[in-house]
Amino acid sequence: MLAERMSRLGTETAFEVLARAKKMEAEGRDVVHLEIGEPDFDTPRNIIDAAIGALNNGFTHYGPSAGMLDVRQVFADFISRDRGVEIGPENIVVTPGAKPILFFAIMALVDAGDEVVYPNPGFPIYESVINFVGAKPVPIPLREEKAFSFDLDEMKQLVNDKTKLIIINSPQNPTGGVLTPEDMKGIAELAQKHDAWILSDEVYSKMVYDGKHVSIYDYPEVMDRTILLEGHSKTYAMTGWRLGYAAMPVELAAQIAKLQTNSNSCTSAFTQIAGVEALTGPQDESIKMMAEFKARRDMFVDGLNKLPGFTCLKPKGAFYVFPNITGTGKKSKELEEYLLDKAGVAGLSGTSFGKHGEGYLRFSYANSQENLAKALEMIKAVL
Repeated sequence: MLAERMSRLGTETAFEVLARAKKMEAEGRDVVHLEIGEPDFDTPRNIIDAAIGALNNGFTHYGPSAGMLDVRQVFADFISRDRGVEIGPENIVVTPGAKPILFFAIMALVDAGDEVVYPNPGFPIYESVINFVGAKPVPIPLREEKAFSFDLDEMKQLVNDKTKLIIINSPQNPTGGVLTPEDMKGIAELAQKHDAWILSDEVYSKMVYDGKHVSIYDYPEVMDRTILLEGHSKTYAMTGWRLGYAAMPVELAAQIAKLQTNSNSCTSAFTQIAGVEALTGPQDESIKMMAEFKARRDMFVDGLNKLPGFTCLKPKGAFYVFPNITGTGKKSKELEEYLLDKAGVAGLSGTSFGKHGEGYLRFSYANSQENLAKALEMIKAVL
């Protein structure tokens, strides 16, 4: 018999749909993959070469649980420059991917019965881990009429003295929405008023197409109660490398490192060296990727808005679209399955990201313009 807590642990539907789509391909079906949030580009060559050099130079051993000191210094310097703050390596914890930070932070801060406010629709791991630790998940709806931001007055009704943690994500998965300076300021004030922590998921910070990325660190008065989550997977096409990191108060960093000691010991050394090269080396390839994502966004949104029953806002960040499909007369999960079975287009039901995702689908446009155009034709044909 499994422990009872396992019944409260969710999953990430994108990987389930990917497995089903791969099975269809193995059976000879033609499938366009728009389900998985992964750049279709290869990791830039200079980053790969840095990792190979690290392996050849003996970076094959255990390291500190929080990450190698010189690596943490580079990551701290990057956050300091990029967000206009002052932090040091003692504020940084490096993990195998960004997800462990979500897991460790909730484990370290949240007790059973505490309340955690999180975006809905949102990255499904937020709600999964909140439930896993026995806390109360409190969803804040992201509204299409507010360009998939939240209503600050509604947020004020949800945050109270039982709130231990507020999770925010900008740019967002799955909507591509971004939070405004007013949104961030409101979050900062609520966290201070109710003595709550903030976990700001900013892994798409370099994927803002219009204007400047707004960070919770723009409000340094809440740095002492904030975990700022960053990573390399999206910006540098390093999903398989498993490299993430976060900035946080020194006292919490020591506890997060202790959780890492008790789980996966440390992040691989050669991967950390590659991560240093990503941040300090040439940025040309990453900039080209972002320009291509923007071009794909523009063509794909235009095409979606021509489909019967679809309407789609143009996302301001990340590489996802979240079209409203209520005009098709189908529920989200029903349309997800219909498009995969009949059209060979793999997308995700909006409900994979929470109950407020009903009436929407999520497509990742991390695929070629040729394949995106093909997907639009295939969807049009079956609609």
